[in-house]
Amino acid sequence: MSKKRLMLVAGEPSGDQLGGQLMAALKQLAPDVDISGVGGRAMSAQGLQSLFPLDTTAVMGLREVVPAIPAILRRVQDVVTFAHQTQPDAVVLIDSPDFTHRIARALKETDPAIRTVNYVAPQVWASRAYRAKAMAKYFDLVLALFPFEVPFFQTYGLKAVFTGHPVIERTKFMTGGSALRARLGIAPDAPLLAMLPGSRSSEIRQMLPTFRATAEILAKKIPGLVTILPTVPHVAARVKEKTENWPTPLHIIEGEADKYAAFDAADVALAASGTVTAELALSRTPMVVFYQVGGLTYALANWMMTARYFTLLNILLNRMVAPEFKQDAAKPDVLAAEVEKLFGNADARAAQVAGMDEFAAALGEGQDAPSLRAARVLLDFVS
Repeated sequence: MSKKRLMLVAGEPSGDQLGGQLMAALKQLAPDVDISGVGGRAMSAQGLQSLFPLDTTAVMGLREVVPAIPAILRRVQDVVTFAHQTQPDAVVLIDSPDFTHRIARALKETDPAIRTVNYVAPQVWASRAYRAKAMAKYFDLVLALFPFEVPFFQTYGLKAVFTGHPVIERTKFMTGGSALRARLGIAPDAPLLAMLPGSRSSEIRQMLPTFRATAEILAKKIPGLVTILPTVPHVAARVKEKTENWPTPLHIIEGEADKYAAFDAADVALAASGTVTAELALSRTPMVVFYQVGGLTYALANWMMTARYFTLLNILLNRMVAPEFKQDAAKPDVLAAEVEKLFGNADARAAQVAGMDEFAAALGEGQDAPSLRAARVLLDFVS
């Protein structure tokens, strides 16, 4: 096989994690592969020299996306120009459709010969299914995370191959809870709640007040409650500013190793919806999930939503395993009651963990690593 040149583009930290895993798998199968593109810490750790940092593109919601559009469009043009100059064998666009799909469209409009691959397709099967037909015009291949996505996309004339969800590969890192408790001075028997408000500035702004209000209620109900909050560098300063005078002892941590150790250490988690809920499920950490966005964003999204659930664990198993609440239903007293239940009710905890075992099996736990399967499909695609 001749040396291949691939361009990988992520738009936010969760996509960067997947990109880092895919890069490692690609280098394992084709050590001389040349990889360029856009990523963050995980992809940089695999040797990527990112064209620019992720802070501009990691936005969500109309209130945040609209003002950022000029900057996003400049970044889109930067990527497109680079692809024209370097002519990679394929451009792999990872998640972040507000950003990456603009790149795919621009590439196909200006140079249809450049092959485009979507890794982590938007959940068009959950809302606005017609978008799959549009995707078929600017993507040549979808690396599907879920088996049911393959026939769905093929119905719209878009080639898709099931590779599995790479989040399953992180299970082995979800250890070290006891050591983390010891290092942070948290007693082994102290009730510990992990709080996951998200990695976007917009999520911190929108949801951290709800996390605080929920913590205030729980502090009065669970004696000795301690909270731990994993965050990422580009929002860490804002998180620290917004969590001053927190109602419980609070430990803010950074870094993937500490995040996974926190999952292992925590008794329960309160999380914003996103990839982190899949990670929590794989760590078998009982959780309560919620999501809040701007009013207009919610009105539009809710109108178009057809899926019954929004948490991956619940979507894949097609039942409510982890309690989930969105928008106005995510009231602090409601969230606190569900969290308190998980702390005090062994049966509720066991039921969630049993569902998480099913979830892990459905994602392919114990089989070939999904990113390795994705790398094989990608290398075969460009061969």
